[in-house]
Amino acid sequence: MLADIMSFSNTELSLLTDAEILARSQKEPDLFALLVRRYEAALLRRARTILKSPEDAEEVVQDAFTKMYLYADRYHAQEGASFSSWMYTILNRVAYTKYVARRKDWDKTVELEPEHYESLPDAHAEFLEDLSIRDEVIAALAKLPEAAAKILRLQFIEGKTQEEIAQTEDLSIPAVKTRVHRAKKLFKQAYDEQHYD
Repeated sequence: MLADIMSFSNTELSLLTDAEILARSQKEPDLFALLVRRYEAALLRRARTILKSPEDAEEVVQDAFTKMYLYADRYHAQEGASFSSWMYTILNRVAYTKYVARRKDWDKTVELEPEHYESLPDAHAEFLEDLSIRDEVIAALAKLPEAAAKILRLQFIEGKTQEEIAQTEDLSIPAVKTRVHRAKKLFKQAYDEQHYD
């Protein structure tokens, strides 16, 4: 895949942070291959978890890296958020879009006959394992205060920038950043409670 495009021997480049590589890659596009090399395997694992298809996962990861490169100027370091969380946010958006499209296709398929369905090993357990992460996210959002859920929905589900949110919600950009940061903490707590309680 993309990681094979370039081979850098300069050890100085390997000492650059992810954010520095992203910024420099705008003027030196070949540097972006370093980010691909660092994150491709992890992003592929995540995409396969969501989509269950190696082919779809590879396509989604390539699309996600393309978006990261094209929207590199939108990346701004935020307190409490790592560079990789920005990358995973982009990957998740692309993967969930693909998942929703695939799910529509799956809904058009023929239902199993009752005798085939009953022969499956523990169909209830498989159903629980196959609950979409999107449903889990929606459930976690529902546990948040309305203001926190709304700000996360605007940024991460509707894909609005913090500038757009500030304008539509009549807030300053620092206020939006603060609300997003607090809402992410509340979301993580609610999401973790779903899995560890």
